[in-house]
Amino acid sequence: MARSYNLADLLEILAEAGPDRPALVAGGERRTYRELNERASRVGHHLAAAGVQPDEHVAILAYNRAEWIESMLGAFKIRAVPIPVNFRYVAAELHHVLSDSDSVALIGERSLLAKVEEIRGDLPRLRHVIVIEDGSTAEIPGAVEYEKALSEASPGDDFPERSNDDRYIMYTGGTTGYPKGVEWRCEDIFFGALGGGNALGDPIDSPDAIAKNAEQPPMAVLDCAPVMHGAGQWVAFMGLFTGAKVVLYTDHAFDPATALNLLEEEQANVMMLVGDVMARPVAKELADGSYDTSSLFAIASGGAPLTESVKDALKVHLPNVMFLDNYGASETGATGPSVGGKEGTARFMMKPEVSVLDDDLKPVAPGEIGKLARRGHIPIGYYNDPEKTATTFFTDAEGTRWSVPGDFAMLEEDGTITLLGRGSLVINTGGEKVYPEEVEVAIKDHPDVYDVVVVGLPDERFGQRVAAVIAPRPGTSPTLNELTGYLRGRVAGYKLPRQIHLVDEVQRTAVGKSDYKWAKGVFADASS
Repeated sequence: MARSYNLADLLEILAEAGPDRPALVAGGERRTYRELNERASRVGHHLAAAGVQPDEHVAILAYNRAEWIESMLGAFKIRAVPIPVNFRYVAAELHHVLSDSDSVALIGERSLLAKVEEIRGDLPRLRHVIVIEDGSTAEIPGAVEYEKALSEASPGDDFPERSNDDRYIMYTGGTTGYPKGVEWRCEDIFFGALGGGNALGDPIDSPDAIAKNAEQPPMAVLDCAPVMHGAGQWVAFMGLFTGAKVVLYTDHAFDPATALNLLEEEQANVMMLVGDVMARPVAKELADGSYDTSSLFAIASGGAPLTESVKDALKVHLPNVMFLDNYGASETGATGPSVGGKEGTARFMMKPEVSVLDDDLKPVAPGEIGKLARRGHIPIGYYNDPEKTATTFFTDAEGTRWSVPGDFAMLEEDGTITLLGRGSLVINTGGEKVYPEEVEVAIKDHPDVYDVVVVGLPDERFGQRVAAVIAPRPGTSPTLNELTGYLRGRVAGYKLPRQIHLVDEVQRTAVGKSDYKWAKGVFADASS
């Protein structure tokens, strides 16, 4: 049978080539490649027996755990499409994703499925529910127990032939509105976001070539990010498809001591974090405690940038560590590593297929601002939404198709690209454009600032003014005057905050991104 870039095909090839290699560690659960493949096959056979057809959608609602990975691969086994669902969603958000995705089956933890019960009557397409036990006693009528389902299903790989065109869907984080389902072909997501079988080098040239990764010296990847989100999920599958042992951080809240103990126990070579929100606590814990980090040679970050000040704090205790701080988005995949930057910016060496384009889809000149765009291995569009697809995916005059999700960027003289931020979040103050992420990075360098979110507020004179919600470091209380004095010379005057509000903790989304809606609400509450 011909093999494809369907993720289940790739797993089966690796399981055959290196069946006893360690593949997955999640809490107390451990899987070899053979065991992971067999349990994924059981999931697939159960779903097929329950009537799930190729191209139908299977939602997954769970925290990081072995069953999450098994379920995703199990859906691919039968050419169904897994739909990752954010475990922090409330009933209305769950309804949107489950309804918008046309999910016919749902695999989830019992406590999380209890929220789905509130809106189950409004999901006529959802006909099969599988419950993963998590200690909850919530009643989920009609659900099938996960382990019972697997025990009654075959572990064999007797499935129909799969295709490079089989679908992969990742819902966006919903920073600026309801999440949208970004739809990819399996071949495109494999090369565009999952490392192409060789995350740091040339990609493989055929599905069968991935078998050679079972002969590589074993590596271990500690993934502290949630796998329901692109950054954490992509790193997990990059690891698996290079023949590594993937260690999932399974606690429901991030604790740096727990993560560092896990790194030590599993002798992790790569540690995946989500920007400063995880990296700062890790740096502090390294300063306060004693850990064996001799196995670690790289810290990866996705979903949010690592600032230079945090990298410096980590280097004090990890002087030889390499930083793999990559830019990526649901609509572009993983596009390139950070190469440091000017003060207040994030600069990346993007892949050859990434460009900065003007409104006519023409490359901008060095020093000019345009929109980040990628060609080649890019998504088909947004699932079930041709209108939004038409606002993000374009074909230029030469027939090249581009993904242009809305991130503004500047092309530098040396060919690197400085990322400025999402256009929909741009602050227009007196006709000047201010990109919140750029100002956030600059403010985080202040010694008294632990975390920050920057937003635009209405202003009678300038239309909008720059405002910042700041979580100060313990024992400090930075003032607006102190902050603007520090920032002068680092960012242009029109980018300086005109208003700040101090909070104990900055609220972030489930994947560590800035929660701009919450930040605006902080100022609204303060003025009421």
